[in-house]
Amino acid sequence: MATNSTGVPSASNSLTIRLKIRRGGVGLHTVLETIAKCGGDTDGIDMSDANSEFVVRDVTVLLRSADQGELMVEALKALPDVEVQHVSDRTFLAHLGGKITMVPRREIKTRDDLSMVYTPGVARVCKAIAADPSLAYSLTLKGRTVAVVTDGSRILSLGNIGPLAGLPVMEGKAVLFKRFADVDAFPLPFDTQDTEEIIRTIKIVAPSFSAINLEDIASPRCYEIENRLRDELDIPVFHDDQHATAIVVLAATINAAKLTKKRLRNMKVVVSGVGAAGLACCKLLLAAGVRNLIGYNIDGAVYNGRSGLTEQEQWLAENSNPKSFKGSMKDALKGADMFLGLSVAGVIKAEDLKAMRKDPIVFALANPEPEVSPLEAKPYVRVMATGGSDYPNQINNVLVFPGIFRGAIDSRVPNITEEMKMEAARALAAVISPSERDEDYIIPSVFDPRAHKAVADAVRRVAERTGLARRIGTSKLV
Repeated sequence: MATNSTGVPSASNSLTIRLKIRRGGVGLHTVLETIAKCGGDTDGIDMSDANSEFVVRDVTVLLRSADQGELMVEALKALPDVEVQHVSDRTFLAHLGGKITMVPRREIKTRDDLSMVYTPGVARVCKAIAADPSLAYSLTLKGRTVAVVTDGSRILSLGNIGPLAGLPVMEGKAVLFKRFADVDAFPLPFDTQDTEEIIRTIKIVAPSFSAINLEDIASPRCYEIENRLRDELDIPVFHDDQHATAIVVLAATINAAKLTKKRLRNMKVVVSGVGAAGLACCKLLLAAGVRNLIGYNIDGAVYNGRSGLTEQEQWLAENSNPKSFKGSMKDALKGADMFLGLSVAGVIKAEDLKAMRKDPIVFALANPEPEVSPLEAKPYVRVMATGGSDYPNQINNVLVFPGIFRGAIDSRVPNITEEMKMEAARALAAVISPSERDEDYIIPSVFDPRAHKAVADAVRRVAERTGLARRIGTSKLV
């Protein structure tokens, strides 16, 4: 169970504890006091069993960390008249047996059913697809299925933990595809981190899928894999760690700028972290009109003429930071309109934000702990967003990737273009009306169905307008 460093009790760190409590003993109130003293937040109490001597209760507790849970259980075991019978980690229970399964779309009850879905009838369908391969989209799972591919090299904030340990994330991604856009997705963790092998393997399995979602692949390998596959495959290939994050960031920026009466072209934006996600955000912000953007990597400001830059950082150096600012991030924040963090906790202090221009916008998106504490930053910031669910304005790429793929599948496009990303960002921003927009509501919830439909429809509109659509119809998100 991962530690929740924000100090906020969360369902992601929660236990259900079965306690056998002797009647006439210390009682339930002492149990609850013990839980509270250990920092737990009681979320539910259920009766499991009872007799004249004992009461058995299941107590669900929200925690801040796994360590806290262990200490609390030990404290409960030390109570007289209380027996800890069982402890269940609710997050592990949610993953028990995996989170997805295969379900047939057709029942096979009779000999006739069997003869149509399998031999001999299936041979007719095979011959039809051989004569016209496009029929595979309507006559097989290809037309509704996405591959979620990882090499395990950059799983969440855990790093290079390998493909097997990354499988729960890929399964979770598949669940989100289905939940928010009715897209079937299948996890494919590859037991290799060789670029050529990954590219070759994706091309080999591609016939089963209508699109490829690259996930948690470290840079710079992710750039080459995506770029090569975009050229070599006839289906969309989308690294959502980069592009979905960028789309959500731009959507939130559009609304934050409207709220604070700032114009993108006049804003000064300071970006901490120009890895895969950070660079994609920079590119989309620049394409949207931002001109004064200064990016920082671990060694300082990115500017034209600086040595030791990667190929991607060199592109950023040539297309941003127009005055070749070379100072510290703290100095760069002087007169800045917006800070965007996609790096690590603690890179700036709340006091550093005092120097920003009126009505500062701060997106501190590092997980699990943001670049600056939202509570400490609050006195200095007009609009605050984070990557977590503990505060308003969660910048979450779940808002984008289901709809992006839904729109791409509906239109059967060969790739997802920059114009589609821009249109998706604007459509996502527009989900929130001017009357709804405020400091704590610049981006819709992932559970807002309008968001996913808006993104899907945006992709479909661009596909039709630019002639990329190979099938024209309405979005399946209604």
